[in-house]
Amino acid sequence: MNVLRKNEQRSEVSKNASQNLDKSSTPATLPELAYAQLEEWICTVQLEPGEVLSEIDIANRLNIGRTPVREALQKLASEGLVVILPRRGVLVSEINVGRQLELIEVRRVLEKFMVESAASRAGQAERDQLFALADEIEKAERDNNAEQFLDLEQQFNKVLTEACRNRFASKTMTLLNGQSRQFWNFYYKDVLDLKKCAAIYAELSRFIARGNTQEASRMSDVLIDYIDEFTHATLKQRGPGSY
Repeated sequence: MNVLRKNEQRSEVSKNASQNLDKSSTPATLPELAYAQLEEWICTVQLEPGEVLSEIDIANRLNIGRTPVREALQKLASEGLVVILPRRGVLVSEINVGRQLELIEVRRVLEKFMVESAASRAGQAERDQLFALADEIEKAERDNNAEQFLDLEQQFNKVLTEACRNRFASKTMTLLNGQSRQFWNFYYKDVLDLKKCAAIYAELSRFIARGNTQEASRMSDVLIDYIDEFTHATLKQRGPGSY
């Protein structure tokens, strides 16, 4: 059943979607706005893996035409978040542990480069942001608020992509980030060790903010080791043969 029809509990999200798309203060184009909203729905699992959508339903939900929706879906398909089914609609990509493990291999190298670069290149405003994020991450952990932690983790990623001062690294990480977010949001309630993960992110944030390249690099490896651990832990939730 189409998720855009089946779940009335999500009506508040859709009610606000067209308002978000109508904000005249933003310079984004309609395809960009449609992409941003759809990516958010997919990555936060408000559109569930395996759901089949139609362009018409999406366009109606967003209160825009089918052409910008089609452009947004093509971009999402290029990022692996949806699969376009000719004459049938669009499939929200299934969760795939094997694909996540491949992604982690790339992310280990890329994130280390970005972390080291950010530690040496970040401006003072970005360093202040990272110090503040570290404090907020620790507070989210003390409050046992995993949802808030995940939001802060995304804020960290945004600061990192800016602070590393490398557009190609930033673009590649953005490409990987969608599938990572979807995976984490699908499984975090079952396997996330909030105390451990929050401590890693808080420490990493502070090392980058202090310009300590060596320790930031080390913590990047610690973070990816935990992400690998998190990913393997999901296999227990899926059962044998779930790669």
